[in-house]
Amino acid sequence: MSITKQGIPIYAGTADDTEDSVYRKVSWRLLPFLGVLWVLAWLDRVNIGFAKLQMLDALRFSEAVYGLGAGIFFLGYFFFEVPSNMLLQKIGAKKTIMRITICWGVICMLQTFVTTPTQFYILRFLLGAFEAGFYPGVILYLTYWYPTQRRAKAFGTFMSASAIAGVLGGPLAGWIMTSMGGVQGMHGWQWLFILEGIPSVLAGIFAWFYMTNKPEQARWLTDSEKRVVLEALKRDNAAMGDRGHDWRKLFTSGKVWLLIAIYFCLLCANSTLTFWIPTVIKDVGFSGPMAVGWIAAVAYLCGAVGMIVNGAHSDHRNEIRWHFSGAALVGGGAMALLAVMLGAQVLSPMVALLAMTAALVGTMSAIPVFWQLPNRYLAGSAAAVGVALINSVANLAGFGAPYVMGLIKNTTGKLTTGLYLVAVIEVLAALLVLVGIRKLGNKREA
Repeated sequence: MSITKQGIPIYAGTADDTEDSVYRKVSWRLLPFLGVLWVLAWLDRVNIGFAKLQMLDALRFSEAVYGLGAGIFFLGYFFFEVPSNMLLQKIGAKKTIMRITICWGVICMLQTFVTTPTQFYILRFLLGAFEAGFYPGVILYLTYWYPTQRRAKAFGTFMSASAIAGVLGGPLAGWIMTSMGGVQGMHGWQWLFILEGIPSVLAGIFAWFYMTNKPEQARWLTDSEKRVVLEALKRDNAAMGDRGHDWRKLFTSGKVWLLIAIYFCLLCANSTLTFWIPTVIKDVGFSGPMAVGWIAAVAYLCGAVGMIVNGAHSDHRNEIRWHFSGAALVGGGAMALLAVMLGAQVLSPMVALLAMTAALVGTMSAIPVFWQLPNRYLAGSAAAVGVALINSVANLAGFGAPYVMGLIKNTTGKLTTGLYLVAVIEVLAALLVLVGIRKLGNKREA
């Protein structure tokens, strides 16, 4: 119990209820819109996996050309994420998110006019360059609003939008490619890029009017609600103790490079699934774009549930290591089972699809929990640069994994060998957390 200036007793439960109520309001204001933007980003990033079903034949591209084009997106990420997050801290999230969203929408639409591998590579690189900064920018942005014990659930809710994009994107891509083929003399895959790029441009314009940079600037919160948020953040910063603020020390920090290695291993699995799920579904016997889209939608729906549930449970138990590692082990094990099924002489499509779904659920469920780790060690400008550095370097896995998978598919005609390799790498991510990250309680442990 505490006493106000007027001598009125305030019980802890009342304060907790008030803070919960304020954060419900904050979450309803921030997370749905950020989630919509992430859905649009994800659709514009991964629609190439569905366009591939028609695009390769139309343009006479090989599997290796597709794999390189899908992965080269992440080179753009690598070069531009850190500068983007530094700019966000300087000019605010509103201007940064508006710029990013409008630009990636325009580049998505320009992919309509690709005719050569070189054009394909350039536009995929530019798509990554312009989208760079959105994901780590939102991670940083949410730390301006949520204290540590509320972040994993917030991260999970936001990140589950990528799974929701899979739920919506599969059937939507299937419908566009099936029904729009031949309209105005264009292929269905060309209409896919146009119709999924336009909403991003419009959403970027809307972001300027809707977003608020920091709690103290929120006109949609009362003064007392602002104080609740700011006090929660102040308590959290005090409880976390002294963390690194100097971003220049990040490049020689063993902890930062450990986090990069962990996330790199996880993203090898995530990017493989992202860009090759349509091909996996096709390889087990479902060739129609609509069938591929709906099967992918079910798998991603399960992934969305996994992200939210695992993130919320991690917050509730205040536990990170096993919530991450358990999910990654499930993902890696299911990936290995999928490889066994695709390599079997007698293929069971249902078992293969269940393994694919379990791999997706495990891999995606580990992601929001991972992003609790950097903020245990970093604050201020170091957090801004550190989150972007971790994400940008680790996302080189998004360049390498799809390209290697394309080469393997080109050479052997199957994805089996590549899936075994990725399964081992994902299990390594779990082991690095269990061995390399010390058990974390309420306070950061060095």
